[in-house]
Amino acid sequence: MALRKLDVKALDYIVDQMITTVDRSKDEIFRIGEQCRNDHDAIVAELKDMKEQVKQVIEESDALEVKTRLARLRLSEVSKHFRDFSEEQVREVYETAHELHTRLLVNRQTEKQLRLRRDDLERQLLVLQETIERAGTLVSQVTIVSNYLVSDIKEIGEVLEDAKMKQDFGLRIIEAQEEERRRLSREIHDGPAQLLANVLIRSDLAERVHKEQGPEQSLIEIRSLKEMIRTALYEVRRIIYDLRPMALDDLGLIPTLQKYLATIEEYNKKTVIRFIHLGKDTRLASKYEVALFRLIQESVQNALKHAEADEIKVTIEIREDNVHVIIKDDGIGFNIEDRKSNSFGIMGMKERVVILEGEINIDSSPGFGTSVVIKIPLLD
Repeated sequence: MALRKLDVKALDYIVDQMITTVDRSKDEIFRIGEQCRNDHDAIVAELKDMKEQVKQVIEESDALEVKTRLARLRLSEVSKHFRDFSEEQVREVYETAHELHTRLLVNRQTEKQLRLRRDDLERQLLVLQETIERAGTLVSQVTIVSNYLVSDIKEIGEVLEDAKMKQDFGLRIIEAQEEERRRLSREIHDGPAQLLANVLIRSDLAERVHKEQGPEQSLIEIRSLKEMIRTALYEVRRIIYDLRPMALDDLGLIPTLQKYLATIEEYNKKTVIRFIHLGKDTRLASKYEVALFRLIQESVQNALKHAEADEIKVTIEIREDNVHVIIKDDGIGFNIEDRKSNSFGIMGMKERVVILEGEINIDSSPGFGTSVVIKIPLLD
């Protein structure tokens, strides 16, 4: 009986190592594909610029060709009637023809080099496109292998949580709910509530201005009042959107993320937010869409508040059996060891991932930005 138990543990260990290795390989292929896509975008931009340079050089060559031809005709005419021109005129005509001919030769050499570079970029582009396609195929194949390992070979030994762990987890959830209520209360108090109080004050002021200074001045106050009401309405809508975007139920995760990130980028002018969607564009169960939206929202907001990043890149891939998300910024980063263990945002993210039986990995160091990698299994 003891021997059989030992064999089970050995099998579990082997399966764990296989699954870990396959997942790491899949992540590495995914990163290679990401790098290739970045290189592809850079080469496309350079190729566009190169084609524009080639076009300009060709136009310059054509113009120089015409000028050189005219200069040669002029030189031929001067040579035939040599005695009719002074030595100064002859030298000037000759030097002009020589200079134009030299510039034409240099221009043609530049054109040749630009064409070679353009052709080289086009070849690189083809290779990168092929690599991206092969990476996508490999990810699909490795995903199939991973599915077999995870679904067909189950771990035999299960570790059950004791009552104390369950109690602690429940208390953390209650604490998270209370903190969210406090945050919402502060936002309403500092935002719409203050604005609406100002609206009342300004409405009284508009009434007094109308009586004392006439309708034209009161009209200015009313316009200012309208702007304040518009701002208050925006704040209310933003708070409602933070609570739960209505588009999430109507359109699904991907369109809602696109709209949300575009809106956040618009209101944070200093930071560029790039969104990349890979894999299927299908609806997920509501619990997955809400959880993934909140996880990405929290990560992006953390980066905007603390990272001082120029760019935040959000990549999401919906696979057959899981969703893979990477949120990466080029900000100041932080030392993970020094991060407070009770950091509220990170704790809330980890709790959401644990509830969905997923994995989250936060990698950062000072001066090198932060990346958050999330994998959520899509369970029936």
